[in-house]
Amino acid sequence: MSTIPFQQAKLVELYCLEPVFFASRELSDTYYTEGVIGNYALTYALGRVNSPYRLQGQATGRPTYKEDLQPIAQDFYILPASPVGRVTFRFERFNALSDSYWYAMTNNRVATAREDLPLQRQGKKPSSFRPSNFPQTGRLRMIERRNKFQTLVFGNNQLPNYIRLGKFMSKVRVNVLNEFPVTLLAEGEYQSQHYLNAADLPQQIEALAFDLISIPPAPIIKNLRFRGAAWQVGEIIVPAGLHFCGRESNNE
Repeated sequence: MSTIPFQQAKLVELYCLEPVFFASRELSDTYYTEGVIGNYALTYALGRVNSPYRLQGQATGRPTYKEDLQPIAQDFYILPASPVGRVTFRFERFNALSDSYWYAMTNNRVATAREDLPLQRQGKKPSSFRPSNFPQTGRLRMIERRNKFQTLVFGNNQLPNYIRLGKFMSKVRVNVLNEFPVTLLAEGEYQSQHYLNAADLPQQIEALAFDLISIPPAPIIKNLRFRGAAWQVGEIIVPAGLHFCGRESNNE
């Protein structure tokens, strides 16, 4: 690793003005948000890349992170946002069932017309039965408002003052705390305290120890102790060569 693609990086604070929800884990009818904000979600939220509002056909079964993120990887990279202090959460119930006088749950559908039940028993699909292959009732664990997260943004990029995050497009304030040059450190053994995306790690490093947060679309690594080259940004040290979907690209 003889060159540094980024000359500078910004230390950024994210302040949650509204509860933020991602479906990090699902246990029965409860949907949990982990206390971390993924860097792919942040890249979309910052407006660096766009994705269609609604996917159709075969596009619904395949994410396009690689196609979306790799074209901007030469002048932009962002770390997953790690919490400042202890993360607090809030629980909310949701109910998306029909508000009609009568309804009943059937096989992956909600029936709203009692007279159509005989047709359903005959194996037919009455037109009044609307698809329900999404949660109808349950509980959400959300990141509470006023939580703070920090991340590093590599590259000389202008950032918006506010972004929208999560399934409910919650409002988050973006504060640039400081700006540092990126320094390349020679190969050695280092400890990184910042959160890292496992799919973005370079192949050249040797991971010695770490903690893993298993969330989609890629696991998040924290407390990484590694051997290899490193980038230093202020007092923060991360593996050199971080790159969107970098590990997947090297495996091709």
